[in-house]
Amino acid sequence: MSILGTRVLRTEDPRFLTTGGVYVEDLVDERLDGACHVFFVRSPVAHARINGIDASAALEAPGVVAVFTGADLADLPTIPPSGPMNKSMQQPMLATDKVRYVGEPVAAVVVEHPYQGEDALELVAVDYDQLPAVLGFDPSDDTLLFEDAGSNVAGWWGNPADLKADLFDGCEVVVSETIVNQRVAPAPMESRGAAAAWGADGRLTAWIPNQGAQGTKGALARMLKLERDQVRVITPDVGGAFGAKFGADREHVVVAWVARELGRPVRWSETRYENLIGMTHGRAQLHTVTIGGSRDGDVQAYRLEIVQDAGAYVRAGGFLPMLTRLMTSGPYDIPRAESVAKVVVTSTTPIGAYRGAGRPEATAALERAIDLFAAEAGVDPAEVRRKNLLPKFTEPHRTAFGALYDTGDYVVGLDRALVAAGYAELRAEQAARRAHGDVRQLGIGLASYVEITGMGEGEGSGPNENATVEVHPDGTATILTGTSPHGQGHQTAWAMIASDELGIPVDKITLKWGDTDLIPTGGGTGGSRSLQLGGAAVRQASQELIEEARQRAAAQLEANAADLIYDKTRTSFNVAGDPDASVPLTELAEQERLLIRAVFTGPGATFPFGTHVAVVEVDTETGKPTLLRMITVDDAGVVLNPLLAEGQRHGGIGQGAAQAMVEEVVYDADGNPLTTSFADYPFVSATELPSFELVDSETPTTYNPLGAKGIGEAGSIGSTPAVQNAIVDAVAHLGVRHIDMPTTSRRIWQAIRAAQGQESEHA
Repeated sequence: MSILGTRVLRTEDPRFLTTGGVYVEDLVDERLDGACHVFFVRSPVAHARINGIDASAALEAPGVVAVFTGADLADLPTIPPSGPMNKSMQQPMLATDKVRYVGEPVAAVVVEHPYQGEDALELVAVDYDQLPAVLGFDPSDDTLLFEDAGSNVAGWWGNPADLKADLFDGCEVVVSETIVNQRVAPAPMESRGAAAAWGADGRLTAWIPNQGAQGTKGALARMLKLERDQVRVITPDVGGAFGAKFGADREHVVVAWVARELGRPVRWSETRYENLIGMTHGRAQLHTVTIGGSRDGDVQAYRLEIVQDAGAYVRAGGFLPMLTRLMTSGPYDIPRAESVAKVVVTSTTPIGAYRGAGRPEATAALERAIDLFAAEAGVDPAEVRRKNLLPKFTEPHRTAFGALYDTGDYVVGLDRALVAAGYAELRAEQAARRAHGDVRQLGIGLASYVEITGMGEGEGSGPNENATVEVHPDGTATILTGTSPHGQGHQTAWAMIASDELGIPVDKITLKWGDTDLIPTGGGTGGSRSLQLGGAAVRQASQELIEEARQRAAAQLEANAADLIYDKTRTSFNVAGDPDASVPLTELAEQERLLIRAVFTGPGATFPFGTHVAVVEVDTETGKPTLLRMITVDDAGVVLNPLLAEGQRHGGIGQGAAQAMVEEVVYDADGNPLTTSFADYPFVSATELPSFELVDSETPTTYNPLGAKGIGEAGSIGSTPAVQNAIVDAVAHLGVRHIDMPTTSRRIWQAIRAAQGQESEHA
């Protein structure tokens, strides 16, 4: 019987629950003996010229080793914007002529002991000539963040001149809305950090919590002007990432540079305040949706116009709109659809990847548009979805935006979610509450989605990943993987795959990752790629190891390799018809090292899909929303371990619901962040969430031998618009058409009063 598909408990957890993880602050390594500590002077203003920096007082303070400014790092390159954006919008390692957001690092103070750092920072005097803040999705060019650029528009995806004036001709119903997909903070439990030491050979070793050591190594090498083999990156345990720990940040580069400059090891760990203002934020898109069709609910045309607030520097914000445009039409068969995206810079924290990275934004826009259309046409939103979803397909389907969907059965996903929710009964209860004029009204929100996973490359062309499997003479095995776990359960999953092929028990298999000397190449973990690429590579390596062992066993037994049977229960090869003629794997491993490195390459990305149903209750007197139920179908192909898959779904659903209801990074009119601690930046906990109702669905992909698609981000893609739609639905009978996220009590209350003509403020 195969272990795959069973609920194997996470083998990682005993260590985390007993001795605990070893995070970057916990590192004990002789190479870090005598390390000093870096603290960053960060700008307190959103936009200003730097007239001068005086570090003389700080240099005289106890324990201060050195103070470095941007001028000291002039030999390091600047960071160019991502995507086809204006290349004059360069990011320095430390701000030199200007600061462009509150929290931008201006200087690095190095101290002997951590307790000396905060006091020393206060002694660095920076003379700022304050400039107007550049804010909003349509910032004026009166004040430029980058004078050489000539505009605060960094670039475009698509040409607005190509939008068709006649796109909605013939539509009986056309509705349009401008929707804010608000800025959020990834807020991982562990903030950013790093440690760096240089060897006598001039080689850098950097310990950085990250999502892919190999990509981080490449970024460090480029920014420090080193050859790749001069850098080693080691990944300690990572306390959460959500996309924001992919690659190397400029603070990591500065830490490594300082260690080289001083000739001694250096450490850095940021505070929660620094994390909320300095680590990249997510989302921050403005969507103008226009949707049209017939009065019976047939969607015939859809337009999505995107404005991406990239923040002060164009990092992931330069390519996220490309992914949003790619998924414009989602799971629907819309005859005429188009989209365009503009990227702007503002004096705010730069935008980076955040769970789903561009795909949740597309779904949020489309699913609000579907509900707006359904309301205008007077058709049940479930029926509009059923009528327009693509029919089942088992051969790849190409969309008008270039996405190649591998397999899908979207209507079945919708129907399973509706049945599990008791949709008809919920609508009946809603009607009864409305008829009685209850204070607490019921809302039912739907969201059908499809997303793209497994895009990243490890080495060569095409989506791929590598794995090495080795069997040891003592009967244990080791796996080296190019993926990088930070909570997903790779140790358990990869051991299950190897165990299924080799017969070695899961608890005798060790996983190693995140050390570029051990695993020089790899694509890391992001875009829900790990199982379908990294797991498939483990399977391939395990199978190839058995075939290599078969040849060795045949030579030892003087038998034909084709006559050998591998007995997984005994982990040995037997000659067919002669069970006494056998040789175990352990014996073969004693004679010569037994290991195989394999690279699995898939034909393309995969496209998980599903439908979420949210049930909320809204107090119409106070606006308070309560999430009562969350029913989800998340079809990610064949499930390797239901326990791990459910954990990923739980986390994603919770994060998505939090964006819909409470999370938002807020700035004032001068660009000062107002959400700089967990007292100001709320997120949901288990006490605010119901027990999720997870409905199973498996539509295998043919793109990998496991039949698996990605599951890590699906929950955050479907839940956000489902919850938002549910809240709007709860008060729609009162005349409310739309409420932007986060749908807080205040916004809901304002929307109700505005619809009733009691006040003019738009929610």
